[in-house]
Amino acid sequence: MSDCETPAFERRVADNLRAVRERISRALASAGRRPETVAVLAVTKGFGPEAVTAAIASGLTDVGENYLQEAAAKFAALEPHSIAAARRHFIGRLQRNKCKRIAELFDVVQSVDELAIATALDRAAREVGKKLDVLVQLNIASDDRAGVSPGEAAAFASAVRDMPNLRLRGVMAVGPADPAKVSSAFAQAHATFASLGDAFDGEPILSLGMTGDLEAAIAAGSTMVRLGTALFGERPVKQVSTPDGGEG
Repeated sequence: MSDCETPAFERRVADNLRAVRERISRALASAGRRPETVAVLAVTKGFGPEAVTAAIASGLTDVGENYLQEAAAKFAALEPHSIAAARRHFIGRLQRNKCKRIAELFDVVQSVDELAIATALDRAAREVGKKLDVLVQLNIASDDRAGVSPGEAAAFASAVRDMPNLRLRGVMAVGPADPAKVSSAFAQAHATFASLGDAFDGEPILSLGMTGDLEAAIAAGSTMVRLGTALFGERPVKQVSTPDGGEG
């Protein structure tokens, strides 16, 4: 058995989560924010079903996946009661021909950045009989990665909000690769998020920050950080590297 197949893995994840929560608490204190105002999304991409099980066992209720095929196989391998305990987030690049399956498997889609995709998700949610939570993905890096530009966000959010089978919950963004530009980019994400406040349904979500930049994200007002490496360590299976997908 590998370490990921033993109780030792669950213990390690629980220890890592405690360390993560300490980082988050320090960052919240530095930012003058209230404790426990940041949720942790456990990004299980590249790991097997045991990562989902370990995340749930450690007390996390939100798990994220980037790739539909990998997620479908992983969720199918889990006990029904286990996966039912998790709120499943899709954080990868979307394709219209996969929207129905995504609507079936996931509770939240964080990476909505095209009206054609939003329309396809709305139709898919209707077909599977659910109201699907979605986030608008912003491009704050000013490069060729996915995302709606901040200047187009208001019109885009308004169009998504009008779709009857989608529930617009907030904004997601991936920081730029250049560390020197992270703080200003995150500030722009928060400003856009704040300007869209009336468009959101329920408690607004600003999904911002990964393992390497969670402190900057929390300083900027993030309410959800997407963590993979900080919880599970280096991924045992090498994934194709893309600028999208919002985890780390």
